[in-house]
Amino acid sequence: MKIDMEAIKQLRKISGAGIMNCKNALSEAGNDLKKAVEILRKKGLAAIARRMQKETREGCIFSYVHRGKIGVLVEINCETDFVSRNEEFKRFGKDIAMQIAASHPLYVSKEDIPQEVIEKEKEVLKAQIEETKSKEIVEKIVEGKMKKFYEQVCLLEQPFIKNNELKVKEYLGELVAKIGENIVIKRFVRYEKGEM
Repeated sequence: MKIDMEAIKQLRKISGAGIMNCKNALSEAGNDLKKAVEILRKKGLAAIARRMQKETREGCIFSYVHRGKIGVLVEINCETDFVSRNEEFKRFGKDIAMQIAASHPLYVSKEDIPQEVIEKEKEVLKAQIEETKSKEIVEKIVEGKMKKFYEQVCLLEQPFIKNNELKVKEYLGELVAKIGENIVIKRFVRYEKGEM
């Protein structure tokens, strides 16, 4: 199958991936640009999985203040000092700080949520569902509602504020694939005026 050079250029512009990666994704997607973008996103997530073993001792603390009422500090780590000075890394840090200010997550990832918080949420959800439903149906409904709960409280599970079709973890995956280093959102703190 002949891959159109114009499509490769367009895919590079959208994804920021290398020429060969774009060409292979378009070939795999049968020249379908939308499918090729999805393929590159999935590969980005696979790149995270491979790179997660690498230590991240460098990085930056990013800040964002919204109209003097909401303030965020977020620590984002990477493998090398070189990457911590990279413009794309810095843009990512600013985007994540804005995401935290706007979406008010409580945890970085699902793994950070204490088990007792998860169990309590499941109990509340089960109590809200009518007792007339079978146990299997209740479990499926709770499972679906827990996904929404994770999207609300976990930064990585949230839709990215600048592109709702992308989750924060997918945005992170794209950056890892593009830069070629492990990048970790380590921790954050969010202040809101008047909150205790």
